[in-house]
Amino acid sequence: MIGGYDKRLYILPFDHRHSYGSEVFGYKEPMTAAQIDDIAQSKAVIYGGFKAAIEAGVPRENAGLLVDEEYGSAILQEARDHGYIVCLSTEKSGRHDFDFEYGDAFAEHIEKFNPTFAKVLVRYNPQGDPAMNALQTSRLKRLSDYLASSKRLFMFELLVPAEKSQLQQVGGDVHAYDLKLRPALMKQAIEELQNAGVEPDVWKIEGLDRAEDCRLVAAAARRGGREKVGCIILGRGENEAQVIKWLTTAAAVPGFIGFAVGRSSFLQSIVDLRAGKIDRGQAVRQISDKFMEWVGVFDKAAG
Repeated sequence: MIGGYDKRLYILPFDHRHSYGSEVFGYKEPMTAAQIDDIAQSKAVIYGGFKAAIEAGVPRENAGLLVDEEYGSAILQEARDHGYIVCLSTEKSGRHDFDFEYGDAFAEHIEKFNPTFAKVLVRYNPQGDPAMNALQTSRLKRLSDYLASSKRLFMFELLVPAEKSQLQQVGGDVHAYDLKLRPALMKQAIEELQNAGVEPDVWKIEGLDRAEDCRLVAAAARRGGREKVGCIILGRGENEAQVIKWLTTAAAVPGFIGFAVGRSSFLQSIVDLRAGKIDRGQAVRQISDKFMEWVGVFDKAAG
């Protein structure tokens, strides 16, 4: 059965794990209990920014957070108790192929937190390794079938990293790849996954510079009786001007229902907090202000 989710959706994602611990904190595996607590406390600051944005007027029924169980289990529980839209990451962090964070016990962990959405991050290039794509697809179908049978929502973050041959086609220019090749590859990836029985309710889409590319992707997401399936645009950790451009472009296209902007919302505030340049209250306010800014940009462009 094909479901979907077509309500406005503003997500503050902070489920970053492997890169967050190593690049922001400089911690290496295995981490000490104190280091793990440092990361968990920083995520509590981000959560504070999310709550402050709702208190300041961001609609509760449209605002959601995405966090991981590893460092955010307390946040997941509290957020569900408060009735927020909660998204739980299910993938192992720092891998090029999708696999379950908790292996065959993935369903138990989803049921423990009862999130609004179970989310996956997947790197899938249709012209990539066929065996890897097939393996990932089989795992993703297993999750999709479970979520459909248990009447839970499925959020799919699709990344389409360039193959070497594709980069060569555009002279090694990553921006040219994003502009000229990635949109069609995203469309192909979505259709291949759908044909294999992987049925997200919401697709998280990397930023697209042109409205026609947003329309191409939205049409793929909503083809064949999937009219209620939604797309949300990612921030990719980009600067404010680029995030605003992507939000503005996507918001005007039917099928794009919102955004998920994480690092561009919180990263500088967390770095400055750790450096002692700002205090916790200032960090919370900065994160809240950024999140509210994205909401305003998307709402204005969507009309």
